[in-house]
Amino acid sequence: MRLKDKVAIVTGASSEIGIEISKRFVEEGAKVVLVGRNREKLEKARAMITNYQQNTVVIPCDITNESQVIQTINQVNEHYGKIDILVNNAAAINDPIHFHEMKETDWVNLVNTNLFGTFKITKSAIVKMLENKKGCIINIGSISSERAIPKVHLTVYCTTKAAINMFTKGIAIEYARRNIRCNCINPGIINAGSIKPYLDYPEARKVLQERQPINRIGEPADVANAAVYLASDEANWITGVILNVDGGKSSSEG
Repeated sequence: MRLKDKVAIVTGASSEIGIEISKRFVEEGAKVVLVGRNREKLEKARAMITNYQQNTVVIPCDITNESQVIQTINQVNEHYGKIDILVNNAAAINDPIHFHEMKETDWVNLVNTNLFGTFKITKSAIVKMLENKKGCIINIGSISSERAIPKVHLTVYCTTKAAINMFTKGIAIEYARRNIRCNCINPGIINAGSIKPYLDYPEARKVLQERQPINRIGEPADVANAAVYLASDEANWITGVILNVDGGKSSSEG
């Protein structure tokens, strides 16, 4: 087992990608703490994991609330005695509207969740990782951090994800000599979240598939498999990497 006896925290754990990462981590021997705002959704996610009662716990936490974040990190550390892995999967996305039509409250929600929320829980986790003299942080970004999509207006969302790329590199270098690694997975079009309803329409799915160099839509498992590798000791000389899990889309013209 590649993650045997490791303790992992997964934020946004009730999302499709969060569930799949949690499943794969448990399959590889980790104890997983599922974190999110809604306890009911987290419990449903937890019940989808094999042997979940022995290998998972649920902690409701709003990552934009610093006191809740500190309490959560302390609770995990006290219970397990360490935190080996943090997966920053929680994120917000807006409906695709023109930038000039967005309200300031829309910007604030995206920045608070995608940036400040990630900053807060990463900071608290790093404190415990330093005490344990090792750790691994995996940020879940988006290929939208690298390229704007014509007719899909997500300027502020893309900007927050671009910031996560640089945050990943900064943390990786700042803590490299302290045995803490930090990498980022940038998914492409995944059969999850806000894109999922469109994929229920055969014509829409066909158009999206044909635009992928590898002629299929990505699945949450594709992201989870990459997360397992980056979290494992097999990747112990890999840090500061932005890994595009996108079927080749970021390397193509279209």
